[in-house]
Amino acid sequence: MQTDKETHGEQGFAGDDRVLPFEVSGLDVRGRAVQLGPMIDAILGRHAYPEPVARLLAEAIALTVLLGTSLKFEGKLIVQTKGDGPVDLLVVDFSTPGNLRAYARFDDGRLAGAMAAGLTSPAELLGRGVLAFTIDQGEYMQRYQGIVEMNGDTLEEMAETYFRQSEQIPTLVRLAVAELIDRDEDGKPRHSWRAGGIVVQFLPHAPERMRQPDLPGGDAPEGHEQAVHDDDDSWAEAKALVSTVDSGELTDPEVGAERLLYRLFHERGATIYPLVPVADKCSCSRERLGEVLKGFSAEEIRDSTEDGEITVQCEFCSTTYRFDPAEFTG
Repeated sequence: MQTDKETHGEQGFAGDDRVLPFEVSGLDVRGRAVQLGPMIDAILGRHAYPEPVARLLAEAIALTVLLGTSLKFEGKLIVQTKGDGPVDLLVVDFSTPGNLRAYARFDDGRLAGAMAAGLTSPAELLGRGVLAFTIDQGEYMQRYQGIVEMNGDTLEEMAETYFRQSEQIPTLVRLAVAELIDRDEDGKPRHSWRAGGIVVQFLPHAPERMRQPDLPGGDAPEGHEQAVHDDDDSWAEAKALVSTVDSGELTDPEVGAERLLYRLFHERGATIYPLVPVADKCSCSRERLGEVLKGFSAEEIRDSTEDGEITVQCEFCSTTYRFDPAEFTG
């Protein structure tokens, strides 16, 4: 495996919470791989989400990290689902170069019913709705947003549908989440979360090679035969290789991103690029919230006051901010 001389952790491992970009020129594919450890454990741990919700949000985090670290400008990538299922909202907010925050909203009663019935797949938890990818390059640039229906049984399939419909880039996504339970030095149970993922995209120099099989035409005349377009041989080979990845390999720290890429692409040769570290870091602050409260009317300030103070808790990082109402009254 070739490298650009970047030192990839101890013994050549990328390690946790660092995205590894790569390219396989022999197959005209580029991609990124990641294993998330302390970062994702901190995000999920502070909310104590039920297990199915934690897994779903962890997948969304891994997906957002893989996509967000490809941004070549200062800005944000926001990945959001909004549906009619028990988990009606997922929001993952990635700010370049590597800061991330995430939040899941769910209905306790509906979730309990779904879990009792064994309905805990991503499609069953999210229900019908939309998956949105928003790119924000700052206040002086127009936001770009791509939206697709949440068609597919998994978050992987939903993301691949987005790239196929909105970006017209052949894309393969694999995501995995692991819940680890062991014991500390005192013999007490210890719980932690891990996640991993890989995204691979086909980017040949000749755009016509990116042609994919046509999507079904909902308004096609009766008897119309759908045109068939086979995958490019290189893309078919790349997909076949990535399809062999086991979920455990994506989260096992003993495997590591570089070892996984070597196993997949050593015959074709993979070039790896500098690591991109990612961190659990929320963008909330007392100053920002104070500016919001300054815009409240006197009545709104009174309605927001309880026991002589205004309390605001960030939904993302759970930090609690307390304000004296006198700060916002004339």
